[in-house]
Amino acid sequence: MADKPFKKIDIILIVACVLFASIGLYLILGGYHFDENWKLMKVARVSNESSTPDKFAVLDMPDGVKQGSKLKDDVVTPTDDKAMSDDMSALKQTNQSTKRPTVSDSGGGRLVAIDAGHQLRGNSVQEPVGPGASQTKAKVTSGTRGVSTRVPEYQLNLDISLKLRDELTARGYKVYMVRETNEVNLSNKQRAEMARDAGADILVRIHANGSENSNESGTLTISPTAKNPYVRHLYKDSRSLSGNILSELTKVTKSINKGVWETDTMSGINWSSIPVTIVEMGFMSNAAEDRLMQTAEYQEKLVTGIANGVDSYYADRD
Repeated sequence: MADKPFKKIDIILIVACVLFASIGLYLILGGYHFDENWKLMKVARVSNESSTPDKFAVLDMPDGVKQGSKLKDDVVTPTDDKAMSDDMSALKQTNQSTKRPTVSDSGGGRLVAIDAGHQLRGNSVQEPVGPGASQTKAKVTSGTRGVSTRVPEYQLNLDISLKLRDELTARGYKVYMVRETNEVNLSNKQRAEMARDAGADILVRIHANGSENSNESGTLTISPTAKNPYVRHLYKDSRSLSGNILSELTKVTKSINKGVWETDTMSGINWSSIPVTIVEMGFMSNAAEDRLMQTAEYQEKLVTGIANGVDSYYADRD
């Protein structure tokens, strides 16, 4: 039986079907879909940065973006100004709810100086280890570096110092920061003088430790000795400050308490005019402790512990 020739209407129908199929395929591959009101929307491609395949999820700000996820591609949402305003309000409320609560006013307006130890580039020019000393040391070094994270000590010190500033301010203290950037050139003598000139009541110097023994870990603080030839008059208060911070810090972090090291070899202490301590938060030469000190949760504990120690120091004095 011979085939019937195509009529003109048949050809039009075939072309129309092919056209609609092509449009549908384009929308699917492009990530578009119609919602229940037949509004055309594009979905956001979400990657969890793992080995699992990418997933598709309709963007639902602010809850639709999960922590740790990354949006790839531009996101197109309905052009509804009210919806956009509501989304931004919800996002603002979410951010506000995650802020740490203000701590009670325990600082009483006292001025605390914080020195984030080291800096981007060391300065090997020598300076006396204390007023009138014949012995000299390099003005400042760049510090150690995380054996696992490779984060330089000067950066860790600054990160913790900035967070400590915010914590102490929330507790009612005034805070003087010796440095707020890594791009400085400040000797240990200069840092002590800056704290003095600012009228600070105490000086808290933030550091991290290093050792040739990769298994060594824990926290210690450093104080002058009772016979220090430069700051003997500061021994009692500096020892109290060191002891209180160490006690509270290890209580919060559960790190090994390695005690208060009394020494007269630290120029950053010997040049001080006010009670001073050096806080060695942990060992960056220990892989596990190095990684721990880079976590937000542990940094929060470090900051809380140091601030509690400052509170405890003043409670002992009052």
